[in-house]
Amino acid sequence: MLLKKTKKLEVQIDEFLDKVLNGGLFLKQGIKYYLNNQPEHFEDSLKNIDKTENDGDTLRRTIETKLYMHTLIPEQRGDVLGLLESTDKVLNSCKAVLFQFAVERPEIPVEYKQDYTDLADTSISAVECMISAVRAYFSEFQMVRDNINKALFFEKESDKLADKLKRSIFANNKLDLSAKMHIRYFVYHIDQIADSAEDVCDRLSIAVIKRYG
Repeated sequence: MLLKKTKKLEVQIDEFLDKVLNGGLFLKQGIKYYLNNQPEHFEDSLKNIDKTENDGDTLRRTIETKLYMHTLIPEQRGDVLGLLESTDKVLNSCKAVLFQFAVERPEIPVEYKQDYTDLADTSISAVECMISAVRAYFSEFQMVRDNINKALFFEKESDKLADKLKRSIFANNKLDLSAKMHIRYFVYHIDQIADSAEDVCDRLSIAVIKRYG
């Protein structure tokens, strides 16, 4: 195992990945609460994702400090640090999207609510597979490729759903242009979560090649 030198560091990386995964789930659930007009539950999701993101930042900094101070896994340290930072960006993006809903309060027409739900589900599925791929990098590398492929599948599906939804929004003659632009903005940013997961997978693919050839 890559982290066999320190079990505690391995546990902390697992905890960090849990935070990123939970952030994605809080985002997905929070969007559903918003679309279903459940403000109290939505506020709970906001609080949960805020705390999760803060805890994730603290864990990431702790892990990075240990990697430097104790000169652990020097050959792979750069790749590991890059993976941690890019994975943390996914969590940051999840929090940012949910807070954008809270601040801007977009008025999503009823006919698009299921489409937004499907887009969020698919985008976070890409994140879930990305997390599985990163975990596998540290423990069972033979599973990395399978999980990367799953993440890329969901990223492509997210792109398709987002494109279809944006086309439908701009073809809707009942909405004025400002409303179209506003709700399209949220389609774009939900889809961007899956794109961020893809970026992590691209970095992970390179790290695997460097490590195993």
